[in-house]
Amino acid sequence: MSTDETPRRAVSAALYDEIKARIADGTYAPGMALPSTRALAGERGLSRTTVSLVYEQLAADGFIETRAGAASRVAPGAVPGNRTSAHGSEHDRGSRIVRHSGRLSTIGARMPSLAYPDAPLPASGEIDFIYGPLAGRDFPTLTWLKALRTAERQRPARLSYEDPRGNLDLRKALQTHLSHARGLSCSVEQILIVNGSQQGLDLCARLLVSPGDTVAVENPGYRMAHNVFEAYGAKLAGVDVDALGMRTELLAAIPQAQLAYVTPTHQFPLGAFLPIGRRHALLDWAAKHGTWIIEDDYDSEYRYSVRPEATLQSLDTRECVIHVGTFSKTLSPQLRLGYMVLPPRLVETFSIAKRLTDWHANTGIQRALAALLEDGSYDRHVRRIRRLQHARQHALLEALATHLGKRVEVQGAASGLHLVVWFSGLERQREQMLVEAARRGGVLVYPINIFFHPAVEPEASDRPAGLVMGYALLEKPQIDEGVRRLAAALRRIDSGSP
Repeated sequence: MSTDETPRRAVSAALYDEIKARIADGTYAPGMALPSTRALAGERGLSRTTVSLVYEQLAADGFIETRAGAASRVAPGAVPGNRTSAHGSEHDRGSRIVRHSGRLSTIGARMPSLAYPDAPLPASGEIDFIYGPLAGRDFPTLTWLKALRTAERQRPARLSYEDPRGNLDLRKALQTHLSHARGLSCSVEQILIVNGSQQGLDLCARLLVSPGDTVAVENPGYRMAHNVFEAYGAKLAGVDVDALGMRTELLAAIPQAQLAYVTPTHQFPLGAFLPIGRRHALLDWAAKHGTWIIEDDYDSEYRYSVRPEATLQSLDTRECVIHVGTFSKTLSPQLRLGYMVLPPRLVETFSIAKRLTDWHANTGIQRALAALLEDGSYDRHVRRIRRLQHARQHALLEALATHLGKRVEVQGAASGLHLVVWFSGLERQREQMLVEAARRGGVLVYPINIFFHPAVEPEASDRPAGLVMGYALLEKPQIDEGVRRLAAALRRIDSGSP
């Protein structure tokens, strides 16, 4: 490239952008003749060749029309129909804007009502008890990079789309892992790899729920799942949760449910573990009424006291359970890798829908994960991170006992990455007050009320104020200091000066 070619290109680009802008704002109206290349070149001190090339590009892009022996003119349609001449006043231009009449679909129109609140980003010095994210330092970086490099070196000769169900090696490795770790019995064909469990839930809602169908959900429960079902027009029927999980005896009042969504291994957010009797009751109810069950195996890797109970899928003899899992809580939510174990008669339908959605999940990441499952690296990582999270949970329990004592009651300590903390003597209506007072004291905590359905609880509810407190991002000194700050905020509320 010659030394003066770059400046020449910059001049051409600037002239092109200027003429295009004048066409867009109406200064050059459709059909208006542009200055000749000779006149414009003389006016700007440019070569005629430079101006000619700009005109040629504008013509190629459809902004102007050129004919031999005639002036170049602005092309009809080059100016959007709602634009006016630049000589009109601002008031005139604003008053003449006509809004596009296109409408949203029924699903699109529901989106604003289903917005999920974003967690605030902590400021410097703030301690964040957020639930969900994992600490970047816990990710097995070297092991993962080695697996990725191996996957890239083994790149196949043919680069093509894969089976929408997912990479075959990963599905085979996952079949073995789920059999050993969760007692699932399934074929490789029943496994569908998805972009996180949320995509799995979306596929279930899209393929199994029609507008007006009833979906039974835990109350309180996982709102991101509830929102998916509502987006497709479902009517949610909340089923109360107690210390043992979903109260399955209440399902008799919901005879026509198309779908039931449950988190039986670690009920979100309360942490309850659904006992075997209720699992059988749920399965019997679903079989009687022709109801599909989505079993979200949330946090099953973080069972600290005993081995997780048999999954609903492993107890299901009628093929009504859809098992959904994810690697977001053991590796990283940024990988966007989850899986579904489908009843055989749903496999084809879900595979076709997956192909229509995004064809398949990232192949390289799938192959890397398959390698970790095959060589035992994933299991070793899970054992390591389970020990780390259990230690963090113990630190939080100690801090709560030390700084808050009998003022709090803790729920959900048997497993998971968060605790539910109830504040005796503090009415639920003052929950947000506690959150705000804690923020002013330098600690971020999160109210439990957003997980109830409907989100605005009945006034008759007599539960105390409650927080969902995650600990996966924190170490013992931060945990202790954060709870100390929370206790100080509670004392300020008690004294009437939050």
